[in-house]
Amino acid sequence: MYAVTREDGCGMPPSVLGVAGENVRVLVEGSLTALVGSVDSRRFGPEALAGNLEDLDWLADKARIHDAVVAAVAASGPVVPLRLATLFSSDDGVRELLRHRGDEFRRALDAVTGRTEWGVKAYVDPESIADSLSAQRGQGAGETTQRGQGAGSAYLLRRRAQLAARESAESTATAWSRHIHAQLREVCAASRLHPAQDPRLTGRNDWMILNAAYLVDQERTEPFHALVQQFTEWQEGLNVELTGPWPPYSFAAAPGDRHD
Repeated sequence: MYAVTREDGCGMPPSVLGVAGENVRVLVEGSLTALVGSVDSRRFGPEALAGNLEDLDWLADKARIHDAVVAAVAASGPVVPLRLATLFSSDDGVRELLRHRGDEFRRALDAVTGRTEWGVKAYVDPESIADSLSAQRGQGAGETTQRGQGAGSAYLLRRRAQLAARESAESTATAWSRHIHAQLREVCAASRLHPAQDPRLTGRNDWMILNAAYLVDQERTEPFHALVQQFTEWQEGLNVELTGPWPPYSFAAAPGDRHD
């Protein structure tokens, strides 16, 4: 099962294929439509799936295809995406879910109607922050030298400033992150903070200080983008990235991930 939308909201292109190369089809139950595909239980059964989910190449490929199906549906209206490998043994299981949890799906669809998810990630170069803070503190050391202290004392003061700056770089980065998030929340309908990604996944050596998703009303997209753009030039050593638009994975919570 890929996603749920309203009965009249599914404009999925007929050429979209699912994770097993299957044709994605629709199941209508009352006012809801589920997007599903039939897959081989030998390839997607519990034992096979447990092994495949440990294969990062397999997982990345299937996640990309799953997202493509969801995105195709989202292009024509609100959608509740389901997680990869949400499995049912039959169409009846899907229909039962739609009947029993229909109110939850409808509330989730109402919450994302007319809105789009955008991702914002912020990174900082810790050396750049430390150097900036050290330079600010170093002004005091220079003033002390001018008042008559020797070069040795001035060096020690500068060194202390450098060490103190490194220690406070993390707290400074945290303050920046909180400020950015607080400002962006003012122009969105909802927000979600996600854990910072491992550098092995980002391929970056700098710190990820913000990994957030924002649900933005369509008419406020431009102000939201403009605010993000302002933060790209806000502080030296700060890098802010905007991604999207995405299907509302962070906001359209679906009841359950895997069912019988």
